[in-house]
Amino acid sequence: MKYILRIIASAVLVSQLTFCQVLPNLGGQRVGISSLQFLKIGVGGRGAGMGESMVAVADDISALYWNPAGAVLDEHNGIMFAHAEWLVDLKHDFLAVTYHLSPADLVGLSVISLTDDMPVTTELQPFGNGTYFRYSDLAIGGTYSRKMTSQFSFGTTVRYVQEDLADLKIRTVLFDLGTFYETGLGTSRIGVSVSNFGSDVAPSGQATLLDGSTVSSFQSFSPPTIFKFGIAFEPYKTDDQRLTASVQLNHPNDNAEDVRMGLEYAWGEWLRLRAGLRRPVGGSWFTSAN
Repeated sequence: MKYILRIIASAVLVSQLTFCQVLPNLGGQRVGISSLQFLKIGVGGRGAGMGESMVAVADDISALYWNPAGAVLDEHNGIMFAHAEWLVDLKHDFLAVTYHLSPADLVGLSVISLTDDMPVTTELQPFGNGTYFRYSDLAIGGTYSRKMTSQFSFGTTVRYVQEDLADLKIRTVLFDLGTFYETGLGTSRIGVSVSNFGSDVAPSGQATLLDGSTVSSFQSFSPPTIFKFGIAFEPYKTDDQRLTASVQLNHPNDNAEDVRMGLEYAWGEWLRLRAGLRRPVGGSWFTSAN
């Protein structure tokens, strides 16, 4: 019990430090300064239900997205597919495959896509001119995850990313880096990751203006880099029941910091109840459950 109380105290301390703005609250100044926003859309029902507080929780195939260091903790090879009908009829898909080279080494391949056909609008025809263009985001990542000791693992992902918006295109390569540490204090573990790290990107191609002239030079923007730090543990666990609690701090480069909390109750292999909270620094609470 004293170990659990220490973990809870640490989680509360992280939350309080965030609320006191030890990390600067620059959300208002940073909003809208990064591109490739589809990379921030979470994958899978588990992550959505736990408020995306997953960096210290994901220990299966979905870790290829949340924290590549956790993927090697799953002893099995596997495949995962997740589909979501996103806002304004966008279709979000995630496909992942993992394979163990050895008990301590794993490689994985993941594909993320976000697509839709959108009406062409102009200044004179704001409701559309009867034609459509294809909006398409695609990210293909290769992951290597290794268990260094019985308690510590790390992982990295190299991801090719492209975005097609009518005649404009973005191409780049981004990196994820993650670590996962089981502290030895009960079931507590700590996860840390940096996602979508890379150089600034700018569209290529031409855009036609109202007067018929074209523009082929565009401003560059950074990718949506996010630093995540999380703690997870089981305050209650028996042979057939488990309660997992998670607290995570997110520090994005294009918004204010936020704290996320998640709970998952498991009964055997057939029942999962999840709930999540998210609080941007200086903002209001957001909830999720499934």
